[in-house]
Amino acid sequence: MEKRNWGVIGTGAIAHEMAAALRRVNGEIYAVCGTSPEKARRFAEECGVKKAHGSAEELIADPEVGIVYIAVPHSCHYEYLLKALQAGKHVLCEKAVTVNSRQLEECVAVAEKSGLVICDGTTLLHMPLYKKLRRLVDDGAIGAVRMIQVNFGSCKEYDETNRFFAKELAGGALLDIGVYAASFARFFMESSPDLVLTTAEFAATGVDETSGILLKNSAGQMAVIALTLRAKQPKRGVIAGEKGFIEICEYPRAQRATITYTESGRTEVIEEGESSRALDYEVLDMQEYVRTGGGGENLRMVRDVMEILTAVRSRWGMVYPFE
Repeated sequence: MEKRNWGVIGTGAIAHEMAAALRRVNGEIYAVCGTSPEKARRFAEECGVKKAHGSAEELIADPEVGIVYIAVPHSCHYEYLLKALQAGKHVLCEKAVTVNSRQLEECVAVAEKSGLVICDGTTLLHMPLYKKLRRLVDDGAIGAVRMIQVNFGSCKEYDETNRFFAKELAGGALLDIGVYAASFARFFMESSPDLVLTTAEFAATGVDETSGILLKNSAGQMAVIALTLRAKQPKRGVIAGEKGFIEICEYPRAQRATITYTESGRTEVIEEGESSRALDYEVLDMQEYVRTGGGGENLRMVRDVMEILTAVRSRWGMVYPFE
């Protein structure tokens, strides 16, 4: 695969994880920037990055950078995504790609006008297992899909200084872990939901701590989502059809699923890809999209998911201070 000049915005844990994936897949990383020149230089030394920039604006303006990877809090995604696109860069952005559909659609319009790729870092949308399961479901392996159930619970100690509970950083369960659950649900639904029902419990800071979400589309398919930042839940998703059901544990980076065929009770284990290579698959997909001008199906899914997340927050009446 042709090497690309990647620029990384952010120096946190996920940026370090992506740096390792970029070295494995792309062989090198061209540039990085952080919240300070010192953090950028330290990251460059640790991760073998060629160039440390003093700011995101400086990195985006670098004519040698071809692809920008954004790994900063949700509240900054839109600003850097839009600036990078306006500068003619392809962008892989951590989930959630923006905080609402309006922001995303503005960025999509710029990308389409300039022939640029926007790709979302929701791991399951790039995992080989899901591509295989999609084919099996489309071929009728479990019959018509009727119900999807998906959970994600992460027990975070309440701390108003932590980004998870900071409204000004677009904290809360929905954009941090809910994007995985919504992506799982939408991936196995035939079409976007036209009915969204939801309720939530909020932290003292105003962000969503716990929520229940029900989605229904015109085909009569339903998805039930349970999210919380205040209790551990198994990361488990189930796709139930008329002839069987698929269970996936640790679904954000899953490499294994079990199909149960309800008439006979027979089970079948499906394995594809490796969980440890989750970010490698994101890099591979992104570089292939750039090479071929593809990625349209991924972006359509990302846009649908952002519409779901935006609709959910609208039902709650929860608005971030910078919106």
